[in-house]
Amino acid sequence: MNEKIWLSSPHMSGNEQAYIKDAFDTNWVAPLGPNVNGFESDLQSFLKEDTHVAALASGTSALHLSLILLNVGQGDEVICQSKTFSASANPIVYQGATPVFVDSERETWNMCPEQLEIAIKDRIEKGNKPKAIIAVHLYGMPYKVDEINKVAKAYNIPVIEDSAESLGSHYKGQNCGTFGDLAILSFNGNKIITTSGGGALVAPTKELKDKAVFLATQARDNAPHYLHSHIGYNYRMSNIVAGIGRGQMTILDSHVSKRRSNHEFYQSEFKHIDKISFLKEPEGYFSNRWLSCILLDSKDTREGLRLALEKENIESRPLWKPMHQQPIFKDAPSYLNGVSDELFEKGLCLPSGSNLTDMELDRVKTAINSFFEKC
Repeated sequence: MNEKIWLSSPHMSGNEQAYIKDAFDTNWVAPLGPNVNGFESDLQSFLKEDTHVAALASGTSALHLSLILLNVGQGDEVICQSKTFSASANPIVYQGATPVFVDSERETWNMCPEQLEIAIKDRIEKGNKPKAIIAVHLYGMPYKVDEINKVAKAYNIPVIEDSAESLGSHYKGQNCGTFGDLAILSFNGNKIITTSGGGALVAPTKELKDKAVFLATQARDNAPHYLHSHIGYNYRMSNIVAGIGRGQMTILDSHVSKRRSNHEFYQSEFKHIDKISFLKEPEGYFSNRWLSCILLDSKDTREGLRLALEKENIESRPLWKPMHQQPIFKDAPSYLNGVSDELFEKGLCLPSGSNLTDMELDRVKTAINSFFEKC
């Protein structure tokens, strides 16, 4: 059997080893140290916009701390994009709050501003104004920043910008991760850059960053003994993991370029197949194309193609199943227009890693063309 082609596998630069070796040589193996400080500085320099970054154990922990910083608690409601991975919604439940799901629009596949305002008005009428909005840049495509922020501002609701999939993407020249009242990044093994596991919280002020770091290090008060006046968490990134991140930052731009090249390859090679369509980049939007996604003409075609690729040892995956379809969230309030349901039925993610070879891309092309020739 042919060697496995993965959807999005880690891609090391070779520079990571030097930072990791330094951590071992200096015995900085705790969840603090020069690599953590350096990685945060690297991210701040990349994002610009006077950001303050706290390196954490995961993107999920960053979302959890964001909700805590916004005083979300028991009985509150938080609006969340339905078309996303469950990690966007789970931290809402950690806080004893209720997720309120909002459907997508077709241009970017992200949260629909019209449905967002409908949801806010209805929740207010029901006596529970949402405490926050979690908006996601899905698959690296920026959401409608101006429209979402305009609605949020009109009702004075803070936005948590879920940029787990969008490091290196930008909107009107400004980097994703800098549009929300708070933002989060993910460095999971399948992301644009990876620290194997890890994430970050992006704050507009040093005060908020310092508070996040305090909570992420078990909320230990400044005392000669162990003193705790707040509930804390073990959410800080280790110095070794941060060393991987420092090495990855040196090749972030090239990873983005390669993933965009993969997407352009697929667009060019499959433009003759009328049953395939692609998510286009609107004017002013720049997607890192973390995953290259296609829409088929039906669920049957999507599933048939997925199984055909699987038979050739090529990994593909349906688009995220919307949160409002998930059994765990079946009773959560949802404001729907049918877009995310259709995307889930017809959408497929193709191999997209920055380490894909020309030979592997050719295998994907051959397998897809062969499937449609047989159809």
